Amino acid sequence: MFSLVYGLFFFLALSGSPLTRGQPDDGKRYICRAVPVTGDASCQVTLLPELTAGGQEEELRNTVMQLRETILLQKETIGKQLGTINELTTKLSLCASSSDDGKYDRGGSWTKDKQNTMGDVPRDPNSTIESLGKTMKGLKDRLESLEQHQMRANSSGTPFPSELRDMLQLRLVDLEKQLLRKVNYLETEKTTLSNATAAYRMKTESTLNALVERISELEKGGGDFKSPEQFKLSLPQRTNYLYGRITKSLPEMYAFTLCMWVKSSASPGIGTPFSYGVPGQANEIVLIEWGNNPIELLINDKVAQLPLAVRDGRWHHICVAWTTRDGQWEAYQDGESVGSGDNLAAWHPIKPGGVIILGQEQDVVGGRFDAGQAFVGELSQVNLWDRVLKPPEIRSMANCTTYLPGNVVSWLASNVEVFGRGAFKRPLEVCQDRLPNA
Repeated sequence: MFSLVYGLFFFLALSGSPLTRGQPDDGKRYICRAVPVTGDASCQVTLLPELTAGGQEEELRNTVMQLRETILLQKETIGKQLGTINELTTKLSLCASSSDDGKYDRGGSWTKDKQNTMGDVPRDPNSTIESLGKTMKGLKDRLESLEQHQMRANSSGTPFPSELRDMLQLRLVDLEKQLLRKVNYLETEKTTLSNATAAYRMKTESTLNALVERISELEKGGGDFKSPEQFKLSLPQRTNYLYGRITKSLPEMYAFTLCMWVKSSASPGIGTPFSYGVPGQANEIVLIEWGNNPIELLINDKVAQLPLAVRDGRWHHICVAWTTRDGQWEAYQDGESVGSGDNLAAWHPIKPGGVIILGQEQDVVGGRFDAGQAFVGELSQVNLWDRVLKPPEIRSMANCTTYLPGNVVSWLASNVEVFGRGAFKRPLEVCQDRLPNA
């Protein structure tokens, strides 16, 4: 439109013909000016200075060329901006679809449902963040360029499309949000990986500790045993310094069953094969035969005499079961019940946190032994349960049908420490050789 108006003006100027037929040439030149319908038609019109024909032609030619260059520049700028907007719109659409549907798996790659079709977004999350950062930097540079163009356009009075700048600003904000989501995702993955690594490290340390314990057990002589429970504790002399100690303590219990294999020919009594003492009560659980008395079971310093006879130098399997309810007890020898009773420390719970000694009676917790009450002979498979075993379970252990380890204290070489020169852990005879009729 501008080209048409100025072309017509240029043609009239060059022709030198009067603007209105029949009017004489008064030596003056006039310009046309559009006046709005509602405007004041009597407004003064500023006349241009008189120009020669050559000056007018040059002036008009320069004006047309400037306008043409401005229009071409604006057209080129708008074309570039539209191409940039289309490119960014396409990329952001792909990013949005991949963020919503094509989640990264733990390996850092796209899932099979939504393949990564965005050419400049790599599969590695770290590379994704780097690529987004570069894209954002490019957008900021373009935004700054647009602002500079706007400033130049404002200074020259040329209108500038601010919508493009606003649209790019919105796109830049969207990319910043996407970058933040990627960073949060990587932080979550890092935390998960750290937790998994810590759990694996703890598991590895636990395995190594178990291996160290096993090696220590083998170094102490456990490697001579066919299995961890196939050993016996030998205490050949009546002293106050030969004994074994269980490394584990007891929880609070309201019932128990104590079983063991015993071999002794000591006189006038086998001594104390088992004692458990707690702070304030050294005789919490004691199994003892001293002097000419029968074997006695002490619970909280209360006594019950047991009809057991094991002083013949042969292996015998003995069990004692007790419950706090009415203080009921029952004794077994070689798989058979030989006696029972009640009112033995009735309603008294077994206290936790004490010390288990094999072969000595404790006057204080863990010490002050009396040689006259020491056990002389061999002990094996001392197991303790926090319940009353059924008669078939006891019978199966006594006749070598099965072996049941205690759920509170189990007979393992790693659970038994030996003290005193002359006390040993030795391999145990096979079960059939321990039977009374063997």
